[in-house]
Amino acid sequence: MIRIYLDNCCLNRPFDNQNSIRIKLETDAKLHIQFKVQDGKIELAWSYILDLENAVNPFEEKKNIIAKWKQLAVADIIESNAILAEAAGFTQFGIKPKDALHIACAIEAKCQYFLTTDDNMLKKMTNNVNIAVVNPSDFIKLTETQ
Repeated sequence: MIRIYLDNCCLNRPFDNQNSIRIKLETDAKLHIQFKVQDGKIELAWSYILDLENAVNPFEEKKNIIAKWKQLAVADIIESNAILAEAAGFTQFGIKPKDALHIACAIEAKCQYFLTTDDNMLKKMTNNVNIAVVNPSDFIKLTETQ
């Protein structure tokens, strides 16, 4: 079964302004993926860094909606020296420290896919790790056949 990790910007995509077609398509793809998680067709991984970032979300409703997804996760990764060391390596590619922690947690959770809507991560992490870093729309294209 496919195991995925959605970073904070991906989890928040449905709350973004939907006037851009790209944002709308990524939102639809993310919601489709969430339904597959709910149906048990895709496994979701979670981490302490998702908890930390979500905890500072100033919008209580958004924070609560996102936090509920943790209940469906098959893995919940906690901080460790190994994760911190791996994340430090990703910063060498120009990845921000929190984003690097997300990637390290996804790898620790044995995810095949790391889903993000962050263009910087998508660009810089191509072919740099043992996990596919893709946006939600591309994930659908890669994993679903018509």
